[in-house]
Amino acid sequence: MLDKARAEVVRERSARKEPFGDDDARALLRGVQRLIVARGRRVVELDPTRARPADLKGPTGNYRAPMVLRGRTLLVGFNDAALRELLG
Repeated sequence: MLDKARAEVVRERSARKEPFGDDDARALLRGVQRLIVARGRRVVELDPTRARPADLKGPTGNYRAPMVLRGRTLLVGFNDAALRELLG
């Protein structure tokens, strides 16, 4: 999908080699104007100024993957339609 959209991956981070923590999530949220969280088939848009790290986690307590940042919009979790919309 990223190839079709001609999207360039600037940074890829392995959760095993470089775990993503709550401080990382807070820092990421500070630079975001729009936050979209995919929870299975459901997609919700949250206010990034009120979002907490827990809002980016799944039912297991781990952060949802992938996290895609484009401009000042952050998509957390996988949803085909939301990803297509974000990539244009």
